[in-house]
Amino acid sequence: MTGIGRRTSAPKELVRAADRISFVYLDRCVINRDSNAITATDERGTVHLPAAAVGVLMLGPGTTITHQAIALMADSGSTVVWVGEHGVRYYAHGTAASRTSRLVQAQAEAVTNTRSRLRVARAMYGMRFPDEDVSELTMQQLRGREGTRVRRIYREHAERTGVEWTGRSYDREDWDTSDPINQALSAANAALYGVVHSVIVALGCSPALGFVHTGHHRSFVYDIADLYKAELTIPVAFDIAAGTAPDVTGETRRQLRDILHNGKLLRRCARDIERLLLGEETADPGIYEYFAIDSIAALWDGRSDVVPGGVAYRSEP
Repeated sequence: MTGIGRRTSAPKELVRAADRISFVYLDRCVINRDSNAITATDERGTVHLPAAAVGVLMLGPGTTITHQAIALMADSGSTVVWVGEHGVRYYAHGTAASRTSRLVQAQAEAVTNTRSRLRVARAMYGMRFPDEDVSELTMQQLRGREGTRVRRIYREHAERTGVEWTGRSYDREDWDTSDPINQALSAANAALYGVVHSVIVALGCSPALGFVHTGHHRSFVYDIADLYKAELTIPVAFDIAAGTAPDVTGETRRQLRDILHNGKLLRRCARDIERLLLGEETADPGIYEYFAIDSIAALWDGRSDVVPGGVAYRSEP
C-alpha cells in the first residue's frame, strides 16, 4: 500500500530504461494496482503490466484509473497521458517520464540562440528535403522552398484522386462552409497534433518552445507534426475526400488513427525529437534514456559546467 511517508523506489530497484516498453495504450477498461503491477480489466478479463517496465501509459476513451495506480506509476518513474482514441487527441499528462532535463534543456538552449535555432530549423527542413542541401539556406529561403513543396504535393494528390483543389481554406467559426478536402485536412492534422503533443510531453520537452513556429503554446507540436504531414495526413485527407463517406471528419480521424497506430509513429517521433535537439546522428538513438531516473540534481556552477548536488559547499576565501 502506498501511503504518506512511503519511500519512493531507488533507481537501482527499477527496470533498466533500455528494457522498458516505451508506450502502452489502453482504452475502455478499469485500471488498478496489484502489488507492483498495473492491472487493466474489461469484459474479457484482467491483464497485468509491471509498472516499472512501462515508460508511458496512454489512457484512451472509456478508461477509469485509481489513485493507487497513479501513485504506482509515479513511484516507478513512468508517466500517464490522457489521449483520444489511439492518441489522436491530447488532453493532459502527469509527471514526465523523463527524470532528466537533458532534452528540455537542450531545447531551451537551442531556441534562445539564433545560430542553434537556425541549425535545428534547417535540420527539420532537411528531414523533409532528404535529397537537398539546406545547410546554407536562410529561414526565408526555407519557407519559400517548403511552400513550393507543399503546393506541389497538394496538386499531385488532387490529380491522383480527382479531387478538386482550390487551396487550403477553412473558417473556424463556420466549419460547414469548408469543402470536404479542407475538412478532411483539418481533421487529419488535428489528430496528428494530438499524437505528437503526447510524445513531446512524455519526453519532458516543452510544447511551446518551437523553432519554426513561435508564440503559441503548441509551437513545437506544429514543428514536429509538419515533418509527417506530406507522408500521412495529406494522402489520407485526399483519399477520404475522393470517396463517399457521409462523415468526412469522423472517417478521416478513424483512418489516420489506424495508420498512426500501425506505423509506430510514437517511437519514430521520439527518435526524431532526439536527433533534432541533441544533434546525434546515431543509427539507433537511445530513446529509452528518457525513462531513466536521476537520483540527485546537480548544481549550476556559474561558469560552463555543473557540480554535484547534495554537497555542503563552503564559501571560498
